[in-house]
Amino acid sequence: MVAGPDVYICDRCINDAAGIVRSDLTTHKPTTAAAPARRASSGRRLSPLEIKAALDEYVVGQGRAKKALSVAVYNHYKRVEGDGFYPDFEEVELEKSNILLLGSTGTGKTLLARTLARILDVPFSISDATALTEAGYVGEDVESILAHLLHAADFNVERAERGIIYIDEIDKIARKGDNASITRDVSGEGVQQALLKILEGTVAGVPPKGGRKHPEQSLINIDTSNILFIVGGAFDGLGEIIAHRISTNTIGFMAEGAKKYDKNDPNIFQYVEPDDLLRFGIIPELAGRLPVVSALDKLTEEAMVDILLRPKNALIKQYQKLFAMDGVDLVFEDDAIKSIVGKAQALGTGARGLRSVLEDTMLDIMFEIHSKKDVSCCRITAGTVDHRKDPVYEVRKASA
Repeated sequence: MVAGPDVYICDRCINDAAGIVRSDLTTHKPTTAAAPARRASSGRRLSPLEIKAALDEYVVGQGRAKKALSVAVYNHYKRVEGDGFYPDFEEVELEKSNILLLGSTGTGKTLLARTLARILDVPFSISDATALTEAGYVGEDVESILAHLLHAADFNVERAERGIIYIDEIDKIARKGDNASITRDVSGEGVQQALLKILEGTVAGVPPKGGRKHPEQSLINIDTSNILFIVGGAFDGLGEIIAHRISTNTIGFMAEGAKKYDKNDPNIFQYVEPDDLLRFGIIPELAGRLPVVSALDKLTEEAMVDILLRPKNALIKQYQKLFAMDGVDLVFEDDAIKSIVGKAQALGTGARGLRSVLEDTMLDIMFEIHSKKDVSCCRITAGTVDHRKDPVYEVRKASA
């Protein structure tokens, strides 16, 4: 009998189980459908240009952020793989450069992370910082972030220790104010402090089934030294802090004119400095562990038109596929696309506003299209978007 944690198994059962596993491996080859774009698995490391090109297929614009992500991921590959031996740099250790993505809602932060998950051959997980609390309080522990990565690696600890973690909504755990509160901020500064060691590199005990719900489970130790962390947030209110810092007020007869910056400037995040993050509520220790700060631009009208038409998963392509399943061609006129973009910009939610406008516009049409016989084409006009007019239907010609 072989003893394990709370279980005993005999040598015959072990041999039988090993035979079953060997037969399954020979008869069932692993499928590649779950990772269609993982070209790195062929043994060749993706270059930064190839990573950016893959991101361009799904994400419109944001060239600076794509370059920062591509270089960081490429260097992450080199760190964890360590190809070759270089005697001149024997004592040089490569440190990871965690990334902070700044951008208002709907600019593509989470989409960039999800697209990276498609093209990388390393475990990748996305976690939300809003659910995290200090240990001992209701909510998720910080170690649950590592548990998500462990699940993505199929509980292979060695692969998980080379993975990438994206933490969304990091601005929601900002310190609420400069003054110390008499009550404990268990979802703010305390979470930032708990993240410090994990971001820098430590051996953390991870509960595989999730936190305090199963206190009797044994912990799995994960070394986070080679895990790359990408954090992102909208940082609502940071623009005002940056504008106040870079604006100049002058007094005197010979003084030059004052220079004012608008907090609503779409490029205001390009001027961010660590001191601005501290004023926003990020503690200095956490800001120091995020050396690469990349700002995402607000979406222009041209960019939103491209989002509707150009990416592989463009919104209009999705609706055209839905209609094609019913044998109907869906066509959007140019004026209709401009109207959709205009209404989406008025909502102020970025690219998410495009789907809201499209859903509202197409609801009645999709409800009634099945009752219209012999319709071959549905043409959406500006009047359909702005005034809820009926689209132009083209009837299928009867065959001779």
